[in-house]
Amino acid sequence: MAKRKIAVIGVGKIAQDQHLPVIDQSEDFELAATVSTRGLGHNGVPVFKTPGELFAAMPEVSLVSICTPPGIRHQYVREALDAGKDVMMEKPPTTTISELDDLIAHADRLGRVLYQTWHSQYNAAVDRTKAILAEQGVVSARIDWRESVRKWHPGQDWVWEPGGFGVCDPGINALSIFTKVMPFPVFVSTSKLTFPANRQTPIDVEITFKSGQAHKPELSAGFNWLEESGEIWTIRFETGTGDVLRLEGGGRSLRINDELVLKHGDAEYGAMYDHFADLLDAGRSDVDAAPLRLMSDVFLMGARVTGPDFEW
Repeated sequence: MAKRKIAVIGVGKIAQDQHLPVIDQSEDFELAATVSTRGLGHNGVPVFKTPGELFAAMPEVSLVSICTPPGIRHQYVREALDAGKDVMMEKPPTTTISELDDLIAHADRLGRVLYQTWHSQYNAAVDRTKAILAEQGVVSARIDWRESVRKWHPGQDWVWEPGGFGVCDPGINALSIFTKVMPFPVFVSTSKLTFPANRQTPIDVEITFKSGQAHKPELSAGFNWLEESGEIWTIRFETGTGDVLRLEGGGRSLRINDELVLKHGDAEYGAMYDHFADLLDAGRSDVDAAPLRLMSDVFLMGARVTGPDFEW
């Protein structure tokens, strides 16, 4: 079967690091064009400044992967759906729940495939953890998600603007795993968000969660954007049978009682594109709104603390 032609809209760090290399190696997709306000292309394909220019010039391209910052995502996804395109969306999906709900309904009305990606969910260690917790239950869970904003978002001021999520941009990856593996619903009980005095989004967040479970499991999370010693992307669970599970490396490895039982490389984005191909074959959308809803509650319940200025 011929490869499907796909355009990438937004050629920032995540597109260059993950989407474009994965498409290059894909058996299902072929890069047809890019859309970049900076004029960034890839392998000599046509480059357009706006999605509208792409749609007018190459109407035969029926698929787009939208990798822009979330602030413009709602407009671009709606424009693509209206142009008859099936759409893959980077995370976080949109800046508000209302925008995401609108896109889900609009794609359904138009009969288009809409796929919201959460790359950290596409790990065998995450699936194994989900199965264990479903069997053994959860007594406690602690998320520690720490990294350097200077490494992962160098000079990207949009992350500090309203709607840019701040440290909750990487933190929502943790919540995408958390909402997938937990065997019962969780809710935000308290949150404390520390904002640099000169910025509009948080640099440090502490959260406690609650549940409706009679045994009252202890559930908490901490996100920080000033970690210079290396990435700490870990979720620790204590199960009802006394086992201790540690999902490490953003969900790429699993330790049980300190024994490494599963470890694999970086195949998340390849798995996402494989899933997108399956959705297109089935004519079915896949949008998991749970991580965004939980993160929105973090802001709704948040006590604001003002911290030192942040400078690049």
